[in-house]
Amino acid sequence: MPTVPKLQKQTFGARIADELRRSIFAGEIAPGSALIETALASQFGVSRGPLREAIRQLIDEGLLVQIPFTGTHVVELSEQAVREIYSLRTTLETFAFRLAWDRRDVEFANELKARQAALVEAIDLGDELECIRRELHLHSLVYETANHQILLEVWNGLKGKLQLYWASHHMAHGRHGPRRDSHDSFLDAALGDDLPAMEIEIETHMRLGSETTERFLKDRNQTA
Repeated sequence: MPTVPKLQKQTFGARIADELRRSIFAGEIAPGSALIETALASQFGVSRGPLREAIRQLIDEGLLVQIPFTGTHVVELSEQAVREIYSLRTTLETFAFRLAWDRRDVEFANELKARQAALVEAIDLGDELECIRRELHLHSLVYETANHQILLEVWNGLKGKLQLYWASHHMAHGRHGPRRDSHDSFLDAALGDDLPAMEIEIETHMRLGSETTERFLKDRNQTA
């Protein structure tokens, strides 16, 4: 179990959840590891009440799972799960852009550029957690624009596990976050006038991410 800086009590559940995320994304708390409440409460310098609140939040996000008779664990990573999540993302994002294509306007373009700029700022700061949050925020815009509530709910339900796989993808490249230019072609296509080109960009973007993460997990599992 990693050593985590003690927190000021006024931060409580939300801050604890953030610190747990950081430790999980950095690989300090390994996939499949059990969380020991007493040890974590001591390390954070808080009571078990706010700690349990944070744990419940990460369970809801899909980063943690409760296993009967064994307790709470970090979600396991597998090559099969990576393939599934990226193939699902490809389908969802392609569908979202088809719905949103004719709804794009100046406001959409300005907001997409602003979210990309915010992501680049986090990349320059080397803040892994903030990079993941802002990358999610960037990709969320098309779902918000598609005017399809169930699609948006499905996307929101995918975010937790997606954060974990993005963290693994970054580790595969030895980086804290994506490359500064990793979304340039995505942005160009999303602001262009060629929907088939956008669909090709989505498929390529997802395929490369999936292949890199799968190789990383395969190599890590072979050396474990």
